[in-house]
Amino acid sequence: MGFSRIVGQKTAILTLERALRSGKLHHALRLEGPAGVGKRTTAGLVAQALVCSEGDPLGCETCSACRRAVERSDEPPRVPLHPDVLLIERGLYPSALLGGKSEATGISVEQIRTILLPRLGFSPHEGRALVVLIQDADELTTSAANALLKTLEEPPPRTHFILLTQRPGRLLDTIRSRTLPVRFGPLPENDVAMLLEREGLPAEVARFAGGSLERARQLAEPDARAARDAFVAAADQATSAEHDQAALDFADQRPEDRGELLQALGHLASVYAERARTQDLLRYARYHEAVQRSVDEIESNASPALALEVLLLNLRALHRGAPLPPRD
Repeated sequence: MGFSRIVGQKTAILTLERALRSGKLHHALRLEGPAGVGKRTTAGLVAQALVCSEGDPLGCETCSACRRAVERSDEPPRVPLHPDVLLIERGLYPSALLGGKSEATGISVEQIRTILLPRLGFSPHEGRALVVLIQDADELTTSAANALLKTLEEPPPRTHFILLTQRPGRLLDTIRSRTLPVRFGPLPENDVAMLLEREGLPAEVARFAGGSLERARQLAEPDARAARDAFVAAADQATSAEHDQAALDFADQRPEDRGELLQALGHLASVYAERARTQDLLRYARYHEAVQRSVDEIESNASPALALEVLLLNLRALHRGAPLPPRD
């Protein structure tokens, strides 16, 4: 199937296929777009094309090199089996390998200096190229990004970088200027529904997924779906409760995990968007904006508890007919 398996990203795929067929693929690609829209699968396909031992410009997918480019080791760190496909990702490598340094806040400079830069001193072992995949490249710390700059600008021969990011605006300007963007958009709802049906999952959650297959899969999980529905119900109750204390109590009951909280807020925003379409456009459009503000604040490292308290107080004010206060 090759690149034809990527749904809903015609322009991006055509761009990559032309470059691979012509042998003029840019040495540093930046695949950017929402989660769950095909970036990671596409990066694997590009890696296969670059190391394919059969010489297929788009990768044959069946030779040993193609298979090992996308298969991972069974034992941690779970890295590609092909020696010419190198993966950089926050938390992938044990801290002992990185001089005991933690990667709690991002991809560390130690990972770049210990894992990446020494490998670039050698030619590809087997393939026609050395491929460096940087997952969630926006998580590169400033020192890590700076350590990468010169190599991105002047890479060794036959070396290709593929950076993947949901938040390209968080990359350093110097990183963006040295990489060629390939943009992936949200998937059409019909495509998400089709992909869910292929996997035997309920297609009706596609309308809440915001064009992301990854998010749709999460929404389709029974336990997770029940938890998010309970979150929406609790938010509705706190929004219409008589006293503001309900908003504070709701914030205290939030999911402890930051990622789970962001997923719950994303689902709440999707519910408000659907209600805006089918019930009260003005009211729920404002509710949706309030939730999105909270998501932005949490993603910018605001206190989740405080952001949730402010969200519920804003929702309560909107419920009473007051306008949404301006952003700080």
